[in-house]
Amino acid sequence: MTLTIGVDVGGTKVAAGVVDDHGRILEKVRRPTPSTSPHETARVIAEVVDILRGRFGEVEAVGLGAAGFVDESRSTVLFAPNLAWRDEPIKKKVEGEVGLPVVVENDANATAWGEAKFGAGRGEDHMVLITLGTGIGGGLILGGELYRGRFGIGAEFGHYRVVPDGRRCGCGNRGCWEQYASGNALVAEARELARVSPALAGRLLELGDGRPEGISGPEITEAAREGDSAALECFRTVARWVGQGLADLAAILDPGAFVIGGGLSEAGDLLLDPARAAFQNALTGRGHRVFADIRIAELGPDAGIVGAADLARSR
Repeated sequence: MTLTIGVDVGGTKVAAGVVDDHGRILEKVRRPTPSTSPHETARVIAEVVDILRGRFGEVEAVGLGAAGFVDESRSTVLFAPNLAWRDEPIKKKVEGEVGLPVVVENDANATAWGEAKFGAGRGEDHMVLITLGTGIGGGLILGGELYRGRFGIGAEFGHYRVVPDGRRCGCGNRGCWEQYASGNALVAEARELARVSPALAGRLLELGDGRPEGISGPEITEAAREGDSAALECFRTVARWVGQGLADLAAILDPGAFVIGGGLSEAGDLLLDPARAAFQNALTGRGHRVFADIRIAELGPDAGIVGAADLARSR
């Protein structure tokens, strides 16, 4: 049995785990991310790696999943929106600290690989991962291999534009898919409804302490599970955007399965049922082709750790 360490580096936390070759996490460590300091972030990564090595001894390599653009050599983070990483040579820095081979990968790519090898994508050589959270992340498996693009920054599905000159996106463009089909989009929909039609959104406002700004994802999901019509309408609106976007991706990529992860996926069939219906209605050539399966991710927040560790193993 070989052991590698996967590290998931986000804007608020650095989570690391020792992973065996069956995708099992043997132990995890978590630390806050000093996101304003590249030097301190590298130090914290080295710290969690050293802690885990001290407990398990022989570790072959380290995989880092970073929320940002990673270059084609899998060594430099070109840009990370929630970290102070700009052209950051993080592979070289961490290797110098821990004395182990290091592979750097985009966090959604690492998640996609984890789900493809050990989670909901097992057995699918052509799989698209979509993570629905604050925005939309993505990963793509083609022919059993992780597709990264010529420059290492492919599969940024959240930033293909679905509405010309639509809502402003944090990437600098307008009308990106994630502005209509993410967890943030669900919250924006519910808050707008509560402002415009407070009588209709009475249960949502009650759960949000009487203020539209107090409504967040868990409150919307709770109300929807109770059968609240306003919350259910918010889910249907966002799910239509999800399904239509998946149909467009299917027209281009023709995957065997879409695996849906991220915080919004925890709503389960509240999201997936209307998303599947919208997907089938929007898919080009429907009636003359197989519908790709749309399923919930299985590995949860550990997928990035598992995927990064396995990518380090197969470096």
